[in-house]
Amino acid sequence: MRVRALPRRPEVRLTELGFGAAQGGNLYRATTDEEFASAVDTAWEAGVRYYDTAPHYGLGLSERRLGAALRHRPRDEYVVSTKVGRLLVPSPQDAHLRDSDGFDVPASHRRVWDFSRDGVLRSIEASLDRTGLDRIDIVYLHDPDDHWEWAVREAVPTLVDLRDQGVVGAIGAGMNQSEMLARFVREADVDVMMCAGRYTLLEQGAADDLLPAAESRGVGVVIAGVYNSGLLSRDRPPADAVYNYQQAPAELIDRARRIARVCETYGVTLPQAALAFVRRHPAVVSTVVGVRNTSQVAEAVRRSEAVVAEKLWDALTAAGLLATAP
Repeated sequence: MRVRALPRRPEVRLTELGFGAAQGGNLYRATTDEEFASAVDTAWEAGVRYYDTAPHYGLGLSERRLGAALRHRPRDEYVVSTKVGRLLVPSPQDAHLRDSDGFDVPASHRRVWDFSRDGVLRSIEASLDRTGLDRIDIVYLHDPDDHWEWAVREAVPTLVDLRDQGVVGAIGAGMNQSEMLARFVREADVDVMMCAGRYTLLEQGAADDLLPAAESRGVGVVIAGVYNSGLLSRDRPPADAVYNYQQAPAELIDRARRIARVCETYGVTLPQAALAFVRRHPAVVSTVVGVRNTSQVAEAVRRSEAVVAEKLWDALTAAGLLATAP
């Protein structure tokens, strides 16, 4: 599998397909330890060497499972990213209560926003403990949308110090918007941004702010949410397709179906084109796809290997279905 180095941190090298481990935290429904471990094994055998997690995912469950699944692998052969900004604080409650943030786990902890220096240090220490790793390769600020000043004033300088000390390899932010990510690129000493859902085959907002800023400053971009929460994940989007974690509006479903029909005339599926499109931008270093089990991993790998004709992008642009084709 092809690998790209972060321009500012060439020692951090990401495979073009990354393993998104949110499902390992029981996102939406329970996943067994065995299912998740097998998914990591399958990804490894396919050449995937970039794995992304966060404390938020299942109140630490994803980090614990990912660390266990990778523990016997050569440490210098893979990259792990996790996130800071949400501290997990013990919250003893009724044993029957479940997490209210979409993960099927007991509500044994609560998430507390904390972008302070102490909060960042405590979060990384806890992540190292949960994963059992000796270091974290990439640390992202996790969804600092409402905490810009706090994050820039305290969290970023703390991460810069840790990076300069060699405790972490690269730093950045991960969000479901592109405007603030572009601001981080322009105003902070960062290496890599994770952008979820704002640069896809369906919408290309990040092409107006984040991607040109990243390219000009040598900051890598990791694309997540490439299927827009599900709308682009099927060959033909169904009527109950999800967009941005909610029922997709009818006009977006219609647009996605029109894109799918054009893709089919060029011999590729909608999901295959969705993965191929984002990789074309020179600032994009990897695409992270959330996977739960071996079959989903195998499907993601097959889709990422599809050969897509360059003429497809011209056809989509001519049909008014693609705003930009780098």
